[in-house]
Amino acid sequence: MKLLKWIRFTWDLTKLPVSDVALPHHYAIAPAGAEDEQGLRKVFSSSFLLDPSWSFAIGEVMQTIQSRLDVALASDKFMCLALRHGTRIIGAAVLALDENTEDQLAPGPSILMEYRNRGLGTCLLQSSLLRLRESGLTRASGSALNYAPVAKFLYPKFGGVVARAESVALLAA
Repeated sequence: MKLLKWIRFTWDLTKLPVSDVALPHHYAIAPAGAEDEQGLRKVFSSSFLLDPSWSFAIGEVMQTIQSRLDVALASDKFMCLALRHGTRIIGAAVLALDENTEDQLAPGPSILMEYRNRGLGTCLLQSSLLRLRESGLTRASGSALNYAPVAKFLYPKFGGVVARAESVALLAA
């Protein structure tokens, strides 16, 4: 059993800073539907399977992510965003459009490995937060492992602050 340290980031959507982050013209971010299911699952699976910090509990993690995606594709209380390079889905995020949901970003912005470190995760996070604000939410949250790159480099952007830390034991399946 391994003890995980989770941190929750929150964003005040009424005070999102103006950003000069621009998505390169050959990429597009838009809502995704059931017809995009395979591409969305591939992005989330690849993102987590190739991250060694999840290897000890990948079965449980993937089951959680896949069930959240199942719910998101079948409910109007969720939105899936797809980041496309041409017709290929290279990034994705699941947004909970209900303020009573514990995390509105779960799973949050995920980018295929070969497209990382280009600012695309930043663009997807910005688009996610703007979509949540447009849906009427005034705050959003997302959780991450405290040592994960998303917690160090992505979630602090756009005014994201650590709201709570907790330890959770995960038993590898």
